[in-house]
Amino acid sequence: MELDTTIPPHAGCLLISEPFLQDENFVRSVILLCENNEKGSFGLVLNKLSLFKLGDLLDMLSEVESDVYVGGPVEQNTLHFIYFGPKQLEDSVPLQGDLWWGGDFNELTRKFNDGTLDIHTFRFFIGYSGWSGGQLDAELEEKTWIVCRNEFTDQIFFSDPDELWRVILKNMGGMYQVLANYPIDPRLN
Repeated sequence: MELDTTIPPHAGCLLISEPFLQDENFVRSVILLCENNEKGSFGLVLNKLSLFKLGDLLDMLSEVESDVYVGGPVEQNTLHFIYFGPKQLEDSVPLQGDLWWGGDFNELTRKFNDGTLDIHTFRFFIGYSGWSGGQLDAELEEKTWIVCRNEFTDQIFFSDPDELWRVILKNMGGMYQVLANYPIDPRLN
């Protein structure tokens, strides 16, 4: 089965791991690409829950029970976030449509405590996924990733993380629906 590799990677698109990728950091991963340029790429794995809640990581938001995801294997001592809807933080970067990346944590905390920020529209990540200049292009040449225009903001935020990889592929239609049903280990089929 030949995959469509004509969609260039860009901020706001999704990278979906090919069905048999065995890298433990990226098995059945859906990554939101936040930045992609000649210097490298930055993304966040959308479907790997960590063991933490946001309140476990930030004293100033200790009462917040929001899930925290593993954004990737790089710098897992850092905290990142995305959100959807109208722009809520001044320094947020628009990704696509109503999807935003980052912003000032102090502003986030202040607005949350003031009751002017809807924390349920946010997703938090420890660590990130990163590629040096040209590395992502090489992985795309090897067909490690399927690039998907991100038309699935609601699925990103409201799908079960364990099903997101399958849900996105099914929603892409065509040959991707077939990929969604591939077993993790074909020898067990």
